[in-house]
Formats: sequence, structure tokens, C-alpha cells
Amino acid sequence: MPPELVERQGTTGATGADDSARALAGLDALDTPTVNRVPWWRRASTSVLPPVVALVLIVVVWQVVWASAVLPEYKLPAPVAVWDSVLSIVADGSIWSILWTSISRAFLGFAIALVIATPLGLLVAKVPAVRSAIGPLLSGLQSLPSVAWVPAAVLWFGLTDATIYFVVLLGSVPSIANGLVAGIDQIPPILPRVGRVLGAGGLANARHVLLPAALPGYLAGCKQGWAFSWRSLMAAEIIAAGPALGVGLGAYLKNGSDFNDIAAVFAAVLLILVVGIGIELLVFRPLERRVLRARGLTGA
Repeated sequence: MPPELVERQGTTGATGADDSARALAGLDALDTPTVNRVPWWRRASTSVLPPVVALVLIVVVWQVVWASAVLPEYKLPAPVAVWDSVLSIVADGSIWSILWTSISRAFLGFAIALVIATPLGLLVAKVPAVRSAIGPLLSGLQSLPSVAWVPAAVLWFGLTDATIYFVVLLGSVPSIANGLVAGIDQIPPILPRVGRVLGAGGLANARHVLLPAALPGYLAGCKQGWAFSWRSLMAAEIIAAGPALGVGLGAYLKNGSDFNDIAAVFAAVLLILVVGIGIELLVFRPLERRVLRARGLTGA
């Protein structure tokens, strides 16, 4: 073979290898999440400033409506009166026991709900007979207001913590389980098959393939389950109030209503909102961002 032809073939082979390497590098770049560095002041202006402006506007409108005397004082308190009510329980130290009573119940009930709902969701998603048997029941329980269970729970368990946790579980378990089922239903069928080929069967497949792949749906179900459990807890504390149960946020709100203290009622509602928003911002939103970022969905 002439030397020129050999050299030409060698050059063509090297060029083809370079093109293949560049193509693979381009594909890798497409799969690699892009991280856009945003200045801190811009992040603050887009994430902190809008809620602050909205809060200020709400307080201003509230103050204007109160000052116009459209509603009597016993129906609409002044913002300052509500703030004074909050400061009064801060000054005597009772706010910490009130918050601890409700938040500890919410976290414990939610943790128990996770332990129950996760295997239940796996069974419903992967066993057709179980899905046919209890799938509609889970959907029905999710749409049923859990406050409807409070009277029955009081009759069954009395004015005890068991009543509170029973209502919390019925409010959160269906949402968490249905979220996991929805996440597993959206998994490409090839992923579980690949897991089984690689030796991950049974519990190993659920742990290393199904749960990680269904994590976005599972996390959405957990967020909804937390919201439902928090609402259920407040309803249970308002209705099933008693000395043996202590004073949580729901009982504090009910006491304000019983004593016709509208400022205390507004203060309780404000604290309930603060706790709910705080859990969302400090727990679920960072988890959601981390999950989305791991999947290259940084824009979301």
C-alpha cells in the first residue's frame, strides 16, 4: 500500500475518533445540570422582597379597614392588638409550651404516618390485588375531611393523645401513600427490569430502584401529607380540648374564642400560619430543590 494512502487513512481515523469524542462530550454536557450563579442581592430581591411587600400590604389594608370602623372591634381587632396578644404569651413564656405541644405532636404523627404509608404505597403500587382492594379506599380517605373522625375518636379513645394521633394519621397516611403510588406509576418500566437483571430483587429493588426513581412524586405526597396532618391536628386540638391534652395552638385558639378574645384568636391563627410556612421553607422546599437539582431540573 502506498505511504500516501496509509497516511490518509490514519488521518481519517484520527479525525473520526476526534469527532466521536466531541459528540460524546456534547452528550455529556447535555446531561450535566447547569448551575447559574445568581448574586445574593438578586436572590434576596426575588425570594425575600416579594413576601415582605405582600405582608406589608396586608397589614396596611387591615389597618385601614380597622380604622374605618366598618366592623366592630370585637369582630376585627387592630393589628397592634394582635401583636400585643402575641407579645403577652411571649412575655409569660407560655408560647414555647404552646408551640412545643403542637409541633411535637405534628412531627411524631407525621413520622408514624411515613412508617405506615411508605410500605403501604409500595404494596398498592406493585401488587394489583392490593390496589384493587384498597386503592379506592385510600383515595376516598384522602378526600374525606379528617375532622369528621374527631367525634368517633373521642368516643373510642377519650380526651387523650391517642385521639389526636388517630386523626393526624387518617389525614396524612392516604396522601403520602397515594403520592408514592403516583411516583411509582411514572417510573419507566425498564428501570425495575434493569434492577432485577443486576440482582436487585424484592426489597433491594424497592430500596435502590423504586423509591429513588419515585422520589419526586413521593416528596409531593409527603408535602401534601404534612399539610393534611397539620390541618387535622389543629382541628383535633380545637374540638378535643381538655386538661389532659395540654394547651397547643388549637386549644389556644379555642380558648380565645370561648373568652370572646378576638385578638387572641387572630394571634393563634397567625402562629399557625407561621409554623406551617416555616416547615415548608425550612424542610420541604430545600428537599425539593435538592431532588430537582439532582435530576437536572434546576430551572424548576
